[in-house]
Amino acid sequence: MTDPTDGALAIGVDVGGTKVVAGLVDAQGVLLSTARRNTPGRTTEATVVEDVIVDAVNEVVGFAATHLPTREVAGVGLGAAGFVSADRSTVVFAPHLAWRHEPIRDRLAERLGLRVTLDNDANAAAWAEFRFGAGRGESRMLLVTLGTGIGGALVLDGRVERGRWGLAGEFGHMQVVPDGVRCECGNRGCWEQYSSGRAMQREARGMLEQDSPYAAGLAAYCDGDPARVEGHHVTQAARTGDVAALELIGDVGRWLGLGLANLAAALDPGRIVVGGGVSEAGDLLLEPAREMFARRLAGRGHRPVAPILAAELGPAAGMVGAADQARRQAGG
Repeated sequence: MTDPTDGALAIGVDVGGTKVVAGLVDAQGVLLSTARRNTPGRTTEATVVEDVIVDAVNEVVGFAATHLPTREVAGVGLGAAGFVSADRSTVVFAPHLAWRHEPIRDRLAERLGLRVTLDNDANAAAWAEFRFGAGRGESRMLLVTLGTGIGGALVLDGRVERGRWGLAGEFGHMQVVPDGVRCECGNRGCWEQYSSGRAMQREARGMLEQDSPYAAGLAAYCDGDPARVEGHHVTQAARTGDVAALELIGDVGRWLGLGLANLAAALDPGRIVVGGGVSEAGDLLLEPAREMFARRLAGRGHRPVAPILAAELGPAAGMVGAADQARRQAGG
């Protein structure tokens, strides 16, 4: 049976703590046009964030009407950085926005005059990788995203596993070190405190603050100011062979592999996809992760080892996934 929306377009919106990006996406997952706005932030009224989303979506709708007038826009998919209710109508909590139990889906549908779907941003990105990216062809795919923290999602037999309350996938808050580094969630020793952009930045700053000659190469990327070092500086230095930077990325990779082994013991995925900004380090990050994963995997030597692959869709994944969810819902 032919999907009536095969030729339809959809709009995906990635709503984060610093920006809102709306993208026009076709049925093959190709991004045709984008509109970006700054996110007002958590100190601003919740409705102001809605205004920004509406403005960005309307710009993309205008592009479609001007350049692709014969193509229908089937709907709008929203990928939000926060907790989304099990019925996918409400953002329960968004740590970087003013959204607290906000019925975003229905309010935006009324304002836009289009069908709107809502999901967590990591779920949307996982769906994109499953449909169009590194997860193609695998029925049980685990996505882990390394950015400031760690997010992720699990796709099982063609559906995103959201959990009983819609809150599954908060992998970054598994506790891997009892009484370890304090996390923003209130607990100690969470995985994301050891394997994330924040963790790499913290360790790099500590190394620079000691004014060690060992970190001289890394210091050149931030003019010797520890407060200015960012995760991408570490990646840049590592690509030149800087020993300190390679050690920092290797540490993050090994912690990544340890956490993935724990997840594999519980979830047994057929493929693991790693995305997020930190994953731009490529095999500098993933090789140490693969080695640690193989060493710590339960039943190692007597079971298949899931491949660990880099995500393919980059920062567009959330938009592409949210748009595809909207298009598929419109189809039936």
